[in-house]
Amino acid sequence: MPSKVFSASIVGLEAKIVEVEADVSHGLRSFNIVGLPDKAVEESKERIGSAIKSSKLLSPYQRPYKVLIGLAPADLKKEGALFDLPIALSFLSASNQIKFESQDKIFFGELSLDGRLRPIKGALSFALLAKRQGIKEIILPRANEKEAVLATALSKKDGAQDNSLKVIGCESLTDVIKYLEGKKSFAPEDFKIEELFQNPDYPVNLAWIKGQEYAKRALEITAAGGHNLFLFGPPGGGKTLLAKAIPSILPRLNFQESLEVTKIYSIAGLLPDDKPLINFRPFRSPHHISSEVALLGGGNPPRPGEITLAHRGVLFLDEFPEFHRDVLESLRQPIEEGTITVSRAKNTFNFPSRFMLIGASNPCPCGYLNDPDKICNCTTSQVAMYRRKLSGPLMDRMDLFIEVPAVKYEKLVSEETENTSEKIREKIETAREIQKSRFSSNKIFTNSEMGLPDIKKYCQHDSRGQNLLKQYVDSGKLSARGYHRVLKVARTIADLDKAESIQYGHVAEALMYRLKES
Repeated sequence: MPSKVFSASIVGLEAKIVEVEADVSHGLRSFNIVGLPDKAVEESKERIGSAIKSSKLLSPYQRPYKVLIGLAPADLKKEGALFDLPIALSFLSASNQIKFESQDKIFFGELSLDGRLRPIKGALSFALLAKRQGIKEIILPRANEKEAVLATALSKKDGAQDNSLKVIGCESLTDVIKYLEGKKSFAPEDFKIEELFQNPDYPVNLAWIKGQEYAKRALEITAAGGHNLFLFGPPGGGKTLLAKAIPSILPRLNFQESLEVTKIYSIAGLLPDDKPLINFRPFRSPHHISSEVALLGGGNPPRPGEITLAHRGVLFLDEFPEFHRDVLESLRQPIEEGTITVSRAKNTFNFPSRFMLIGASNPCPCGYLNDPDKICNCTTSQVAMYRRKLSGPLMDRMDLFIEVPAVKYEKLVSEETENTSEKIREKIETAREIQKSRFSSNKIFTNSEMGLPDIKKYCQHDSRGQNLLKQYVDSGKLSARGYHRVLKVARTIADLDKAESIQYGHVAEALMYRLKES
């Protein structure tokens, strides 16, 4: 009589139920797995045989067993070693070595040769799936227990738990069998959700950066509204340091955002061993040799790229013109939509990509074009070729353009304490709360996410501001897209000032940052 247990597989960023069936009969010894398994799944039979033997049970190789394992649905690609545990349990049940009720349980885990359970990727996604499907118990390696428990958390504030899903973390195959047979009980590790939201250590504090008050103001606006920023200036002026300071002034992730980001990092296998929850906004800084697939996502099977790993955080592209032109141009649609769609013959995958894009560039290959103190050695053709990668449509999607000049000696040695990240973050959090209240009925969080109807509704400005914008639009200095982006930035500046409506000064300041591209 075939046996059946339940597991799941990751498809894009979502988990789908997989039925693991086993049929055991006597005959010529064989062990076959069908249902589009990848190499890691095919090799699992060797790990499973050794793990079962180490658990003092009869493995498929110790008797003349003819074993057939079916993974359904058969047309869904199965990947990874997480099917080791469900395949082993399905075999043991079909061979009448253990008996248990599998209908309301779901299993995951890679088996070592001695029967221990190794951690898996995507535990949070699997737990969320189990919760949606009404499954009562999820059984997985002990190392993934805390991550799976996050799916049962109802709120960060009080750490309330939803007891409809029971998370069981086990150390070995033997532990799992004992639990299923009622010989041993396991209680989830006791911890409070609040403990995972301790203040992160930021690598750079804004107070460490001397001078650059103009750029710091731009960082404040960028962080408050989730806007895109382009930094340009000579080498050593502090462009990279300013970009790295942005996470320290960004507001903390709320619990739902943390789950969203943690789910992505868990599937990508980038979740830190000691942190089951990502409690800080991501900061991704890929090298300029990164391919289009590495940046956008894709491959076979499709996996999230850097723009998805930067979701709800910052994507910093240093040496912006050094990236391949086609890679930069492919960013245009994700910047506008906040999502990237990867199409394949059989499936279409949607990866979230709501990030702040920070670009940094020198004005020319040598870096000293128009520098008052140093001579530029670049030819006109070299400068033109260097800038050609920065197309008009791409640069039109940037909200603020900031020049970062060289810092003078007096500023570098000054003992004066500049504004700290903590003080700036308080202002930004206040502005974000205003936006949260404003967009409470929408599915957006920041001013940068506003669509045209939202801009018309929330970005009303006085007649002086209208006349100023009319002048720049009619002269061709501001495109239609640029016009709407200026209004979004002006709305953010007004929020920082706690102003109900956009004033002339807010529009003028937003325009000042916008027109730096020339």
